[in-house]
Amino acid sequence: MPAKRPSGATTSRKRQHVDITLTKDVRFQSKTTGLDDLEFINNALPEINLSEVDTSTTFLGRKLALPLMISCMTGGYADALAINRQLAEVCEESGIAMGVGSQRQALEDTQYHKTFSVVREVAPSVPIVGNIGAAEVARMADADGAKRLVDLIRADGFTVHLNPLQEFLQPEGNTDFRGVLDGIAMLVRGLPVPVIVKEIGAGISSDVARRLLDVGVRYIDVAGAGGTSWAGVETLRRKDRNFARRFWDWGIPTATAIREAARLKTTSNSFTLIASGGIASGTDAAKCIALGADVAASARPMLQALYRDKKNGLRNLIHQWLQELRGVMFLTGCASIAELQRARLVSSTST
Repeated sequence: MPAKRPSGATTSRKRQHVDITLTKDVRFQSKTTGLDDLEFINNALPEINLSEVDTSTTFLGRKLALPLMISCMTGGYADALAINRQLAEVCEESGIAMGVGSQRQALEDTQYHKTFSVVREVAPSVPIVGNIGAAEVARMADADGAKRLVDLIRADGFTVHLNPLQEFLQPEGNTDFRGVLDGIAMLVRGLPVPVIVKEIGAGISSDVARRLLDVGVRYIDVAGAGGTSWAGVETLRRKDRNFARRFWDWGIPTATAIREAARLKTTSNSFTLIASGGIASGTDAAKCIALGADVAASARPMLQALYRDKKNGLRNLIHQWLQELRGVMFLTGCASIAELQRARLVSSTST
């Protein structure tokens, strides 16, 4: 078993991750999400009034104004308190969900607990999601530690993030992934809230999704390739970058991952599918829904908007995405999210 990393190292790494994603170009270099290659078919007879378009949905037992979540990003260091407070305040105002960054630091000591707990304090009515890494879950003997993290933020769901690529490239990474699936199964049985399993930008294949469903997971976030490359983030943190750069574009494109996972949805095998990984607009979110997702999630664009223009910047971005989503629904004749899930997408390069 790897030695436990000191809390100070975890805190420093969390700060570095946020700084790099805000100030460096860590997008995929030659691989895209695949969403730009798809387009909706215009419905010149939508037979609905724009005012009838309803973008609301239900997620983790709570109502969302639109199917959107600010994905797991930060917490566990001093500056994260203000960031998470502002993110959560805008989520509450906008009626969207929020996930906190990895709470591993909160297991190591209590110094920065407030950076996580503040989220529920200012966002009492929207879905809030906790978060821990897969390697940590593999070492858990029981669900007690995860329960403490759930209680800390009064979470509606708890995310286990799968990040073998990041751990492989991280200078201080933990690459012992034996027992992760058993650990996830233990959390599914032992936690009072649903377990969400997500990648962090390299995608979940249909085989992995099926294995997760087999152990009782009912919320899967594919987090595909094409947006932020966490291999790129870790490459920039390394001194020896040459070999690491080879993995910058590793992963399953988001559109492909959504399609593969959505095919596993059946009457007898129902689950909630979350689409993330390079979601950069309301139109992207709409395409994800049409591919079979129930909710779309985004992290870096939201954090960048907050960084550039504080809460107003984030409010404006979410409002823009909402308007784009409503526009797509109107122009395809879809009055509800359920109808949008049946909308047809075609290849924009087909002749």
